[in-house]
Amino acid sequence: MDRPAEVPYRRRPGHRRAAVSALVRTLLIAVGLVAVYYVLPLDGRATSGDSVVLACGLLLVTVVFWWEVRAIVTSSHPRLKAVEALGTTLALFLLLFAGAYYLLEHNTPGSFSEPLTKTDSLYFTLTTFTTVGYGDIAARSQTGRVLTMVQMTGGLLLVGVAARILAGAVQTGLRRQGRDPSDDFPSRPER
Repeated sequence: MDRPAEVPYRRRPGHRRAAVSALVRTLLIAVGLVAVYYVLPLDGRATSGDSVVLACGLLLVTVVFWWEVRAIVTSSHPRLKAVEALGTTLALFLLLFAGAYYLLEHNTPGSFSEPLTKTDSLYFTLTTFTTVGYGDIAARSQTGRVLTMVQMTGGLLLVGVAARILAGAVQTGLRRQGRDPSDDFPSRPER
């Protein structure tokens, strides 16, 4: 039996430029957020509102994520927009926890196995998120451990649930354009 000829894969016009733009935007946003993190005057003055600031920060991460999901659905390049959304959300999430660890250590010295600078706080955040956990810095106080558990849970949700939501938004965006989500990756004819 003859098989129907497969349509060769072709990128949409402007795809390369859109990919470069998305990559540059994502890098600029991440670099900008890191710069803000280092410039913010986190002087360590104890305030009873630190947990409220963290809760508001997590709410901001959620709002930014949903705003990005809506942008994916209407984007002309939903896959690229999803990568940008994930990069932005991830950077914001990680820097929020780095700031929280920094403030905790400076408000309650001894919360961690060593004093934390902003770089140490970011390092601890990344080793916790990636589950590498070198063990050189550890949470000692109950508050530090609870905060670390919240980050771990949030990281799992970000990787699992957020990735699924982003994939669904990409599929919805492609369907809105009248494209089948599998159009970009057609099966190759057997030789």
